[in-house]
Amino acid sequence: MSTPAEQLARFAAELRFEAIPEPVVRFTENLLVDWFGSAVAGHGARPVMSIARFAQAMGPQPGHVGSGGASEVIAERGANSPYLAALANAAASHVAEQDDVHNGSVFHPATVVFPPALAVAQATGASGAQFMTACVAGYEVGIRVGEFLGRSHYKVFHTTGTAGTLAAAAAVGQLLGLNAAQMLHAFGSAGTQSAGLWEFLRTAADSKQLHTAHAAGAGLMAAYLAQDGFTGAADIFTGPQGMAAGMSSDADAAKLTDGLGTRWATAETSFKWHASCRHTHPAADALLAVMREHGLKPDDIAQVVTHVHQGAIDVLGPVVQPATVHQSKFSMGTVLGLVAQYGHAGLGEFDRDYLSSATQMLRDRVRMELDPEVDGAYPQRWIGKVTVTTTDGRTLHGRVDEPKGDPGNTLTREELTAKALRLAAHSGGASEAEMQRAVDTLWQAASWTRTPWLLQERPA
Repeated sequence: MSTPAEQLARFAAELRFEAIPEPVVRFTENLLVDWFGSAVAGHGARPVMSIARFAQAMGPQPGHVGSGGASEVIAERGANSPYLAALANAAASHVAEQDDVHNGSVFHPATVVFPPALAVAQATGASGAQFMTACVAGYEVGIRVGEFLGRSHYKVFHTTGTAGTLAAAAAVGQLLGLNAAQMLHAFGSAGTQSAGLWEFLRTAADSKQLHTAHAAGAGLMAAYLAQDGFTGAADIFTGPQGMAAGMSSDADAAKLTDGLGTRWATAETSFKWHASCRHTHPAADALLAVMREHGLKPDDIAQVVTHVHQGAIDVLGPVVQPATVHQSKFSMGTVLGLVAQYGHAGLGEFDRDYLSSATQMLRDRVRMELDPEVDGAYPQRWIGKVTVTTTDGRTLHGRVDEPKGDPGNTLTREELTAKALRLAAHSGGASEAEMQRAVDTLWQAASWTRTPWLLQERPA
């Protein structure tokens, strides 16, 4: 009997475009457009610029063969090697907190799958069908690894950084044509590099962008090494000293192979509506529902209790008084304070008012409580429940079972296009005309004869 690792490697290596149902292909195009908006939104962000400068310094130097680079650095309109372009683009696409998330794995696939896949597809001249197949392989593998690692893993580890290395390896390995044995070696090399700890949130450090950059680059490197005969652990997942042993107390190996080829986890992915940690979205939507139903204004709110799952407390709990815009996106009170004032916690609302007196006053009226129903449903379902006490003494309850952006309440292509244009305008990373042209190209990804550059001409 083959091991779960072998089965997953065989699936990633042998997946073919024709085997992917058309609705999944169309949904992957949606995910691609959504990711690209986040990548452009990273333009100019300080931690992104640090990683971009590092990539530029480490890349091919002027006057050297190949100094023009082979892959596009999107947010900064540059060119670099596939490895370094993947680092830069992965960092850029995670900073705005608008990239997608898969509920059951608590994993952000786009930011660790599309950057290495696009970089390698551009460098190798892969077709759109090859590129899309690689991306689906990355999503399917990364999601299952995240589910396998379980809730205990997420308490300490940033799953996007850890499972992300495997997702990136699967995507790049598929593009490189690795066979099942080589893909298994790539998984071993990717898994041994898995990293990413939540401690950075306590001090508003920049590590979240490093997590995605590292995962994209480590997975890409693992795949290229495997192509060259480099070997990795044969059972990186469930071996006595593998990922489960070192990173989880509730790992479930059955989840690594759950429904391979029949359950398309890619299409279960959620889009982000608010520009904040996904753990805040259910409560934000539930608060909006209460305010709409009862005609409440921000000044009517005396207290909000958000009834949450333990994962929300683990990640959001350390952020009490956010010191930066990015840290404020992990503050339940700040997010709900912005939502109460503006009906949406977008990039503009955060930049302008995350520390305003009105927002801070509302922030301090919000607290989280563990709720058995919500916790029992998590992570498969992210239920939003709030209890609002009004200034005139009423107690009101709100609930949403599928926050906006979830598969059952997903964004339309029109909404995704508008979101991408909004993100580009906010960062100044592309003009409206440039962004619209790129988005129009991305909607046709499956039919590309060669993977294009998106915001600039491919160097000769």
